[in-house]
Amino acid sequence: MMQRSWRRSMPLAITIARRNLSMELPAEQPMDAFEREHMQQRIHITPFQRLLLGAGSSVAALLDPRRHDMIACLGETTGEEALLNILDSMQASEEGRRILAEKPRINTTTIDFKRLEALPADSFGATYAKFLKDNQVTPDSRMPVRFLEDPLLAYLMTRYRECHDLLHTVLGMPTNMLSEVAVKWVEALNTGLPMCYGGAIFGAARLRPKHRRAYLKRYLPWAIENGKHVKPLMPVYWEQRWEQNVHDLRAELGIKLLQ
Repeated sequence: MMQRSWRRSMPLAITIARRNLSMELPAEQPMDAFEREHMQQRIHITPFQRLLLGAGSSVAALLDPRRHDMIACLGETTGEEALLNILDSMQASEEGRRILAEKPRINTTTIDFKRLEALPADSFGATYAKFLKDNQVTPDSRMPVRFLEDPLLAYLMTRYRECHDLLHTVLGMPTNMLSEVAVKWVEALNTGLPMCYGGAIFGAARLRPKHRRAYLKRYLPWAIENGKHVKPLMPVYWEQRWEQNVHDLRAELGIKLLQ
């Protein structure tokens, strides 16, 4: 426990160096657009405040799962270790390294949704556009990261949030409560983020009896199998896969649809 706390207190550049990651971080370099935005939105908190925020947000999110602000706060105050592991997996992938270098964003100003809708129906891009329309959701609804000090980890958390609907799409899951819980299990096992485990466990506890039976019999075994066996999903450069056949993409990643 002391060793883990000590590592958390180190600057991220030192932590990365100890892990022998291949990316070289210059001592000083101009901030990119995301870093500038994050520095304006970031809220500095002490370790004790981080502990209080983590505990308080977990209780608030448990009492009311609709409190997306509390869920976001929980993810930021408890997810640093998992984000470092995600960084490892992205550095190990050529595709992941390009994401870290370019820091793409997913929202209605960066994605041409008219173009996606015009793609073949079985393409990943068209499937994603249809998912958004069918479920009446927008990629603009993700909250900014405020409680992570390091801009690189803040970007990884931002990337996770903005890719959530893409994961729904590739898993073939709508946005109802039963599907959300199943997707959270896949995310938890694939990323290791504590908030995903919390959402999966406590979300399942709120299911109605009829849905709980379906969850235990079909959704949970399916989610665990996918979560354990699919390739790491954070290093996937989804925006460069729009034209790929969605069935081929699922096969590449090792994803099996719920039967």
